[in-house]
Amino acid sequence: MSIRSMIFAVAFGLASLTTAHADGLRPIQGKSIDLGGISGIAYYTVQRDGFHVVATVAQGEAGTPIRVVSVLAPGQRVVLSTPQRSDAVEISRKGDSVFVRNNTTSN
Repeated sequence: MSIRSMIFAVAFGLASLTTAHADGLRPIQGKSIDLGGISGIAYYTVQRDGFHVVATVAQGEAGTPIRVVSVLAPGQRVVLSTPQRSDAVEISRKGDSVFVRNNTTSN
């Protein structure tokens, strides 16, 4: 098993395996995200300048992981999507809460 596979196995093991439909998230709690063939995990930490949201995704087990980091102030959001799919994953901050939601848009 490669180190990348082990990292993803640990990350997914820590993640909640429920589907993301406006689910609340706690700091450091991992949440699995799925964009079709691209999937991964998202979590956040509380820092002085805002909530640091970290999402790491890859295409299958052999794909190169991509890490996205965004600092969210209250009322802000970050959206992850691909051009091949009509869904997106939205990570938003409302006050002191962070929510992960799958959005489906029509083409």
